[in-house]
Amino acid sequence: MKKVKIVNKSNHPLPTYATEQAAGLDLRANLDTPIAIRPMDRKLIPTGLFLELPEGFEAQVRPRSGLALKHGITVLNAPGTIDADYRGEIGVILVNLSNQGFVIQDGERIAQLVVAKFHQAEWEEVEHLSDSDRGARGFGSTGKK
Repeated sequence: MKKVKIVNKSNHPLPTYATEQAAGLDLRANLDTPIAIRPMDRKLIPTGLFLELPEGFEAQVRPRSGLALKHGITVLNAPGTIDADYRGEIGVILVNLSNQGFVIQDGERIAQLVVAKFHQAEWEEVEHLSDSDRGARGFGSTGKK
């Protein structure tokens, strides 16, 4: 496991994994005052956290399933990507897809953060791609099972 450097300027403890096998760490809102999100509105929610990821790693900001199911609150650009060379504060873009307003409170768990290894692609420009059983069929072409 690679170590990730973190600066915590929030009033909350460092993000933790909720269970031993959890992939995501809970991110908390770091607010001076609560933030209301009207239906179909979006807000950038600060966390007070700053990361230095190892080279070859990214952090993905993902929705929390409970907020999505119970309140219609989700991460707008899910998953949001934090690159290894970004040093600014982690912010979470939340959107309210429900028909009721929702208020984000200081310290509320608003998203999950997954740290993942990645590889950059090197393009090989060709005239044709190899055949496959699926071919160019997409968008539900494999059917409902």
